[in-house]
Amino acid sequence: MSETGTLTRADLAEQVHDSLGLSRADSAQLVESVLGHMCDALSDGENVKISGFGSFVLRDKGERIGRNPKTGVEVPIAPRRVLTFRASQSMRETIAQPS
Repeated sequence: MSETGTLTRADLAEQVHDSLGLSRADSAQLVESVLGHMCDALSDGENVKISGFGSFVLRDKGERIGRNPKTGVEVPIAPRRVLTFRASQSMRETIAQPS
């Protein structure tokens, strides 16, 4: 993991390189390929489920009325598609354990 406490694509590629022994370029390409397939599936309206990790689920939200918290003025919020992530049970258990 990088110094900022955030796991990056480069970190993932380095882990693939260390674990599988692929070249750094091939490892980076593999990570990009996996992430690209996930993005393509989501943009096509498919949900993505990774067993033991979690699910990326698309939801369509309808139009609704929101309120500007500063002014109190009501404004319409356009319908949109949102992406949510739901961690698997095993992921939740792993995260809940103290390190």
